[in-house]
Amino acid sequence: MTNETPKAPPLYPKSHLLAASGIAALLSLALLVFPSSEVEAKKTTLSLELESPADQLKDESIATPLVHTQADQGSPFVQIDGAEANTEQAAQEAPATEKKPEVKEPGHREVTVSRGDTLSTLFAKVGLPANAVHDLLASNKQAKQFSQLKHGQVLQFELDKDGQLTSLHSKVSNLETIRLTKTAKGYTFDREISKPVVRTAYAHGVIKSSLSASAQRAGLSHSMTMDMAKVLGYDIDFAQDIRPGDEFDVVYEQKVMDGKVVGTGNILSARFTNRGKTYTAVRYTNKQGNTSYYTADGNSLRKAFIRTPVDFARISSRFSAGRKHPILNKIRAHKGVDYAAPRGTPIKAAGDGRIELAGRRGGYGNTVIIAHGNSYKTLYGHMQGFAKGIKTGSNVKQGQIIGYIGTTGLSTGPHLHYEFQVNGVHVDPLSQKVPMADPIAKNERQRFLQQSQPLIARMDQEKATMLAANKR
Repeated sequence: MTNETPKAPPLYPKSHLLAASGIAALLSLALLVFPSSEVEAKKTTLSLELESPADQLKDESIATPLVHTQADQGSPFVQIDGAEANTEQAAQEAPATEKKPEVKEPGHREVTVSRGDTLSTLFAKVGLPANAVHDLLASNKQAKQFSQLKHGQVLQFELDKDGQLTSLHSKVSNLETIRLTKTAKGYTFDREISKPVVRTAYAHGVIKSSLSASAQRAGLSHSMTMDMAKVLGYDIDFAQDIRPGDEFDVVYEQKVMDGKVVGTGNILSARFTNRGKTYTAVRYTNKQGNTSYYTADGNSLRKAFIRTPVDFARISSRFSAGRKHPILNKIRAHKGVDYAAPRGTPIKAAGDGRIELAGRRGGYGNTVIIAHGNSYKTLYGHMQGFAKGIKTGSNVKQGQIIGYIGTTGLSTGPHLHYEFQVNGVHVDPLSQKVPMADPIAKNERQRFLQQSQPLIARMDQEKATMLAANKR
């Protein structure tokens, strides 16, 4: 009897094992020759190329990526223009893209004005002593302009090898730079004014709630909106006539520096449709150098009086032969029109004239009375105060600021009481017809039309183009 352990019988017949080995070999060969569809799809995604530069320029407003596939989402690397998506190789071969900090001159310092900064704190930031500020400001009267700092303004200092200030300059606006340079006698002051390129621009708006809001949506600044109201203010009462649906077109000067809009100039032409009636204004300078605005056919827009002496005010009380006075509580003729507006709102002279009174007058409080020739007078009551230079006996021009809205005298709230007299008789200033100024002279009419017709055509063309675009 032997101790040898008997061998276990095979689990599978030898013929089966040989067949399985053959099948495995065939599958391996198949995988090498025919890759899976998933692997092939990923390779196709990675080989996508960007559109040509010419195709990209057709629509620069597309915000979505030009290559946006599964590979974009699954990996931060996408093959572009057939390049290998090998991160290690890319890291080795890609040039460094980080820019080194720009090297400044040893004596150059720049500081930006923050809230609470003074010239002394800025000098301290660049290592200059307090007495350097005093020396600078005392050396030149105009040097004090450097102490009028604005948040975000940049001051540039140049120091010598001993750390002493040799020059200081700053850009105070898009068009203006001021500079102080040290000399043997102190500091000299220079002002550099850059001249912008002036081009024309167009704006169109439709009134929805207010003129100011619609003008802002159209891209007009507040000052440009006020200018438009001033130009057309002889025919349109912007305090009470404006209605939803009114619309305007404006061609104006735009000032540009280095491709950036830095300001606006004059209104060259304007058109305003108010309650279905259209008013047009064209700027024209005659051969004598006098500038005014005219209608499209050459009649002057300027009249002897403007319609309202307060811009964008609300009429709180109209001209009436029998109105109950809010303070005296009795029936009393209201011989003018009341314009309610915030305290301090400027009041303008309705026309050229001479001031007969600038002072207190009973229930009118602070009052200005202007005589416009022999036939017309205007009165402005309840003023908070008078503008600089306004006094009895002085002359004023149409549109000149003469005072400010207040509540002096018998007044329940801040407003202007405005009266209009013709030959000593009070009339309603809202309905009174006033004389026109002279039209374009006959010998300048052809010159006027050569300048005005292209401006009107520009408004027509721009508006037609805009309306056509909106219908698409």
